[in-house]
Amino acid sequence: MAQTRNRRAGVEDRWRKADGMPTAADGKGKRWRARYVAPDGKEHAKGFARKTDAQRWLDEVTASVVTGQYVDPKAGQVTFRDYAERWREIHVQRPSSRAHVETMLRRHAYPTLGDRQLSSILPSDVQAWVKSLDYLAPATVGVVHGLVSTVMKSAIRDRRIAANPCDGTKLPKVQRAQVVPLTTEQVNAVRDAVPAELRALVTLAAGTGMRQGECFGLTVDRVRFLERLAVVDRQLVTVPKQAPTFGPPKTAASNRTIPLPQVVVDALAAHLAAFPAEPDGLIFTLAGKPITRQTFGHKWRPAVKTAGLPTGTGFHALRHYYASLLIRHGESVKTVQSRLGHASAVETLDTYSHLWPDSDDRTRDAIDSVLGTTADALRTKTGQTP
Repeated sequence: MAQTRNRRAGVEDRWRKADGMPTAADGKGKRWRARYVAPDGKEHAKGFARKTDAQRWLDEVTASVVTGQYVDPKAGQVTFRDYAERWREIHVQRPSSRAHVETMLRRHAYPTLGDRQLSSILPSDVQAWVKSLDYLAPATVGVVHGLVSTVMKSAIRDRRIAANPCDGTKLPKVQRAQVVPLTTEQVNAVRDAVPAELRALVTLAAGTGMRQGECFGLTVDRVRFLERLAVVDRQLVTVPKQAPTFGPPKTAASNRTIPLPQVVVDALAAHLAAFPAEPDGLIFTLAGKPITRQTFGHKWRPAVKTAGLPTGTGFHALRHYYASLLIRHGESVKTVQSRLGHASAVETLDTYSHLWPDSDDRTRDAIDSVLGTTADALRTKTGQTP
């Protein structure tokens, strides 16, 4: 006879202990069957060779129900691809981010994990999958693994699985390379190498630190020529196979007003004189059309080669150049953060801390500024070095 558990009235009295009854599929001797009724009213049963194993399993299920962590064994039978695609449909993302996530999952996660049921994916499976991604840069592996982990966390919230198999995965170590800014000569060389309609774009990026999308999306009405200011409150978003559209800047901190050096004002004025635009039109275009990352790349890469810059130098290098100039001329961390539109000073320091004078230099200068005066006075008075 089945026994009931009376730990919690209204719930536990519906639960049945391992009852010692042989299962119908026995056929080869004594088997033990543990049965319980789930919160949804459905009965579940599982056979075991030993009574202690059956009781242990039943106790674990009971504990998961009491703590609110119960997961229906059948809920995780959906494939990772089907669940991830559903997650993508309902997840709130910018168009560019949505396209990036789709590409990362399709290229690097679905080939290995896509057809696996969620509940069948073990931590060792995730570790083996990460190991197979050795063709990617360590940072990219971290991004893809993070996406898969986010999907798994969503599955936990939906009570599809009980634990995240991505927890504890050992990822390849990311070696953060220090930023080496371009020289002014290199900036001038690449500016001279791009087509004429893009030269002022290079000057703008090097003189303001604006991101690529912010430069592409700059319109005439966002430039205050008399005040020498540029308002950054949107960027041009380009998604493959879609027309470019305006979107918000990368972060809330990216909404900013940037002081324009005279060299940038002059370059923009000369550009608009040669390539006129409507009062609210885009300042920079190619063949009269908005610039996309793809079309710009076809112009930028040959210019980098012609200018003799290191292979792989991207448009972002102009942003680093701008930051290095601010630091060289004594601007504070908060000022550099504000000009670049970083979300926090930590981000600024993580990227550019090595460009600021180190404490050794400041220590020497501080002591020399005080004791150096005394030493000079003594030398003058005695004619000897103290």
